[in-house]
Amino acid sequence: MHWHLNEADEVLSSLGSSFEGISSKEAEERLVRYGPNELKEKKKRTTFMMFLDQFKDFMIIILIIAAIISGVIGDATDTIVIFIIVILNAVIGFIQEYRAERAMAALKKMSAPSAVTMRDGKTVTVPARLLVPGDIVLLSAGQVIPADMRLFDAAMLRVEEAALTGESVPVEKHTDTLSEKDLPIGDRVNLAYNGTFVANGRGRGVVVATGMETELGKIAAMLQEEEAVRTPLQKRLENFGKKLALSVLLICAVVFALGVFRGEGTLLMLLTAISLAVAAIPEALPAVVTISLALGARKLVLQNALIRRLPAVETLGSVTYICSDKTGTLTMNKMTVEELYIDSHLIKGKDVAFRKIPEMAPSSPEYSLMVSMALSNDAHTGEGGGGVIGDPTEVALYNLTADNGFDKTELEKDFSRVGEIPFDSERKCMTTFHKGLVPGSNFSSITKGAIEVVTEKAHSILTSEGVRPLKSDELHRINDRMAADGLRVLCIALRHWDEVPDVLDTENVEKDLTIIGLVGIMDPPREEAARAIEVCRTAGIKPVMITGDHPITARAIAKRLGLLDEDSREVMTGRELQKLPVEEFIEEVEHISVYARVAPEQKLKIVKALQERGHYVAMTGDGVNDAPALKRADIGIAMGITGTDVSKEAADMVLLNDNFSTIVGAVKEGRRIFDNIRKFIKYTMTSNSGEILTIFLAPFFGLPIPLLPIHILWINLVTDGLPGLALAVEPKERGIMKRPPRHPKESVFSHGLGIHIVWVGSLMGAVCIFTQEWAMSENGAHWQTMVFTVLALSQMGHVLAIRFEQDSLFSKGFFTNKFLWGAVALTFILQMATIYVPFLQPIFKTEALSLG
Repeated sequence: MHWHLNEADEVLSSLGSSFEGISSKEAEERLVRYGPNELKEKKKRTTFMMFLDQFKDFMIIILIIAAIISGVIGDATDTIVIFIIVILNAVIGFIQEYRAERAMAALKKMSAPSAVTMRDGKTVTVPARLLVPGDIVLLSAGQVIPADMRLFDAAMLRVEEAALTGESVPVEKHTDTLSEKDLPIGDRVNLAYNGTFVANGRGRGVVVATGMETELGKIAAMLQEEEAVRTPLQKRLENFGKKLALSVLLICAVVFALGVFRGEGTLLMLLTAISLAVAAIPEALPAVVTISLALGARKLVLQNALIRRLPAVETLGSVTYICSDKTGTLTMNKMTVEELYIDSHLIKGKDVAFRKIPEMAPSSPEYSLMVSMALSNDAHTGEGGGGVIGDPTEVALYNLTADNGFDKTELEKDFSRVGEIPFDSERKCMTTFHKGLVPGSNFSSITKGAIEVVTEKAHSILTSEGVRPLKSDELHRINDRMAADGLRVLCIALRHWDEVPDVLDTENVEKDLTIIGLVGIMDPPREEAARAIEVCRTAGIKPVMITGDHPITARAIAKRLGLLDEDSREVMTGRELQKLPVEEFIEEVEHISVYARVAPEQKLKIVKALQERGHYVAMTGDGVNDAPALKRADIGIAMGITGTDVSKEAADMVLLNDNFSTIVGAVKEGRRIFDNIRKFIKYTMTSNSGEILTIFLAPFFGLPIPLLPIHILWINLVTDGLPGLALAVEPKERGIMKRPPRHPKESVFSHGLGIHIVWVGSLMGAVCIFTQEWAMSENGAHWQTMVFTVLALSQMGHVLAIRFEQDSLFSKGFFTNKFLWGAVALTFILQMATIYVPFLQPIFKTEALSLG
C-alpha cells in the first residue's frame, strides 16, 4: 500500500481503526492474524554443521587425503603437521562465519522495547512486539519508532533516519498527503519508520505495517536471502587444487609404471609414487595464506581498517569498483559554512578574517551577520568542554562565529534572548528576540530561514553604506549560484524594536525585515578523499558515489572530488534507476559514477549489476539499509564511527576512521598479500616440479630412482615450508598502485608463473640428474646424498631469486626481509644436520660429504 498518498482518515478507515485507536479484544485478534511485531529469522545451521562446512574446500580435502596416505606409509610427522594446518584453517573459518551470523541479532536490537498506544480509548504502554496494524502510537523526543506509521499529528516532529535512508540530517515530518506514487523512502515525510529515532517534537500516527512487513523487516529479509559471494582467492585456489590433483595422479601413475618397467621393486615404487604425490601437494599453502592474511589484517588495524573476515584482506587487492557512501566517507560528516554573501561580496567561509568585536563598527554588515549567527542559534558546547551539540546546520554557524572571535556565551551576557518563534517546517524560518543588539534600539529580532521566505518578509538590505532598498532579483541570482554548488543557503535578517510585542505572532513580527546576508552550508569533501580517488584511477579502480542525498548536492561533491569524468553520465537518481529494466541497467552501469536518492534494494541492484559485468565490487555503508548490499558485495566495508551494529556485522571490514583514503591503503595491502601468495606458489610448485622431474627423468637416462621417500617428505616439509612462510612478509612491489586490478577470471598461473614453474623446475631436475650421473661415474659413492643436498640448496637459491617480480635481489637489498634470511639459514643448518649428525644418517640414509 502507498500509505503516503492517502488522507489520514482514509488510512484509518482502511485499517478499521479510528483516532481513538482499537479495542484490546481487536488487538488480540489482529495479533493472531498478523503475528508479533518482530523480525523473523530463517532456521540457522547448527554450530557443529558450521564447523564441518569448513572441511568442504577442495584444497582441504586433498590435504586430508595426503595426511592419511602419509600415515599409511609410516610418516607420522607429515600427517600431524597437515592435520594441524587443516584444523587451524577450519577454526579460523568457523570463527569468521559464526561472527557473520550475528547481523540479524544486531538488527533485532534496533527495535523499540515498548510503545505508548491507545487501547479502549485509553493511553497505555505495551511491549512493542504486541503492536498491530491499526494501533494509534504516540511519539515523543528520544523514542525509537516501534513500527511503520502514517502520521496524522506532528508538532515540530523531526526524525533521525540516517540508519535507514542515509539522510545526514533529521527529517522534518508533517501530515499532509503526498501526490507522487514512487517517492523514495526518505521523501515520504508523512510516514515514520520502524527502528528510526525521534530527534525532537512529538506526534501521533496509525501503525500501517509491523514485523517483516516494515521497511526494516524488508531489509532483514534481503539480508537473509543474500548469500555472501566467494572471494577471488577462494575461487582461484579451488581451481588450482583441482588442476593440481589431476596432474599429480597422472605423474605418479607414470613414475610408478616406469619404475616397475625398469625392474625396481614394486613396494619401493609404490612408496616413491605415494611420497611424490604427497610432496607435490603444497601442504603449507593454507598456512601461508592464513598467515599472510592474518599479518595483513594486523597491519591494516594500524591503518584504521579492522578486518572481520580474513579472506577480505586479499579480496581488496582484486577490486575493480569501490562503491562508496557520500556522508562521512567522501565528506567530513560535519556541516560547514562554505560561502558568505555580505555587502554585495561573495566570500569563502574559510577566508573570512574579521577583526575582533571591539574593533568593529556595530552597524557594519559583518558585525551584524556574525552576531546574528551566534545568537539566533540553539547549538551549545557540551558539558566539560565537550563538542558542540545541536542541529548540524546551527553547529556550522556556531563554529564559524566562534572561530572568528564571536563567543555565543559572552555575547549572551550583553544581548540576552528574551523571546522566540521556533522554527516551523511550513514557514521555513525561525525568529529570536534579543536585548539592545544595535545602538539606538532597545530590542532586535533576528530571523533566519529559506531565502524565498525571508525575502518576501523583507524590504531592505544592510550594506557598508547603510540600509538600502532590497533588490530581490540580485539576491535570488546569488542564491541560485550558491545552490548550484550544492550549498544549503540560509538568509539572515534583522528588525529593531522599542518593545518586544506582547503576542509573538508571525504576521506582525516577521515583516519589514532588513536582510544582512546569505550563508552557504554543506558537508564538504575530504581533501584526502580527492587524492585517494586519483590513486584509484591510476590503479585501474573506478570509484562510485552512492548517496541518499539530493542530486544537486551529490553532483557538486562529485565534481569537487573528480568523480565525474568524460565517460560518466550525469547523476542517476533512485527514481530513474527504478524505472530502468535490469537488462538495460547492466549495459549502462559501467558509465555511471554518481547515484542519488537511492533506496536499500537499489544499492543491491547496483552491486549485482556490476558483478554481472564481471567486476569485483567493494561497497561501503553505515546504515541498516546498506546491510544487504554489504553482504552481497565481494567486500563489504562498514563505518566504525557512524556505522550501525547491523552494517558492521554484515561487513567484511570496518573503517575505524570512516575515511575513504583508508580503503585505498587497504587495497594496496591486499595487492601486496596476493603478490606474496603468488610468490609462495611460484616457489613451492617450482620446487615440487623439480622433485617430480628429478625422479621422473632419471629412468630415461638409465639411472636408479635418485631420492628415497624420506628425502621427498623432508624436502616437502622443511625446505618448502620455512622459506615459504617467510615470503608472506615480503615488502610491496614497485608501482603496486600503478597497475590495473587482476582480471576476475585470471588464473593463479598467469603472467608467466606457469612457464616459470616448468622451466626452473626442469633446470633443477637437470642439475640433480647431472649431479647423479657425474657422482655415479666418478666413484659411485655418496651420489644419493649429493642429489638430496643439491635439490635442497637449489631451492634456497630459488627462493632468494624470486623475491621481486620486477627487480633483482641486488638492486632491492639483501636484508629487506630478515625473516627469509633466517628461514634460509635454518633450513641450511637442518639440511647439514641430516648429512653430518651421526644418529640422523641412518634415518635419512645419508653419508657425510667432503668439502669438495
